Amino acid sequence: MAATQFRQRAAGMLYTVTLMMVAVAMLASAALLESNLETLLGKRIGGFIASDDNRAVAFQRIWRSTYWAFGWTLPGTPDLDSLDARLEAAGLKPGSPVLVRIFKREFELEIWLQKNGRFERFTTYPICRYSGRLGPKLKQGDHQSPEGIYTVSAGQLNPGSRWHRSFNLGYPNLYDRSHGRTGSFLMVHGGCSSVGCYAMTNAVVDELWRIVTAALNGGQKRFQVQAFPFRMTDANLAQRRDDPLHPFWSQLKMAHDLFEDAGIPPHVDICGKRYVASSGTPGNDGSRSLTRSCKASNSVATN
Repeated sequence: MAATQFRQRAAGMLYTVTLMMVAVAMLASAALLESNLETLLGKRIGGFIASDDNRAVAFQRIWRSTYWAFGWTLPGTPDLDSLDARLEAAGLKPGSPVLVRIFKREFELEIWLQKNGRFERFTTYPICRYSGRLGPKLKQGDHQSPEGIYTVSAGQLNPGSRWHRSFNLGYPNLYDRSHGRTGSFLMVHGGCSSVGCYAMTNAVVDELWRIVTAALNGGQKRFQVQAFPFRMTDANLAQRRDDPLHPFWSQLKMAHDLFEDAGIPPHVDICGKRYVASSGTPGNDGSRSLTRSCKASNSVATN
């Protein structure tokens, strides 16, 4: 009897390991194909896609999709059962105004909450998946996930999403439309699949949902979402100085740095076809929508 049970357990373990190996191989093949296609596309339109970025993003997609397929929690996920305790430990209150920052290269989404008139980083979630390469969404069907400055109101939240829960980023915004960009229904949602959205897993989007709905119910009219291609350090931007997207990313860095330095959402407007930004006033909660204005004190030119 013991020998039979041992053989059954061994067979079960072998079956599980085999399934894991097959899943990893399939995911690796899909990610490699996606990466190669993006690299070829980049060469065809000017060779501006950094192969190092492509390989890194493809590798991230492999292991994150594998974790999701087996129901494992992504590394870096906070304790989702202790939101209230974590808020209390940070000296933050449920319902405080919220700001969201996304970093594509690092697969991270940050939550910042307002405290005493300034925002403090509360937590960072791993992104399970987004589609496309580094760079903004340009047109319907390109499978790119947006980059830029967006605002989200209560009307953009969907509790009955096919991807569990979601909120619409508001793409195309005023900047995107000024460049003739097209597309719609670009979301932050649950699950781990994407055709232009940011997929966070169901468990993470549940906590994210609690935070943003509490803020909106607490009086914040809109919350700002800042979606960046990578951590906007001087070194990271300089490393990509020959990329045709460098002028666009420099505009995003301007808004990034104003918030990073002051902890206050910057005033962001559209002047012609470029982002311009100026320092936000103390107490600003990021509710202000983008407008057409050239009054901002800080701006950079773009092509």
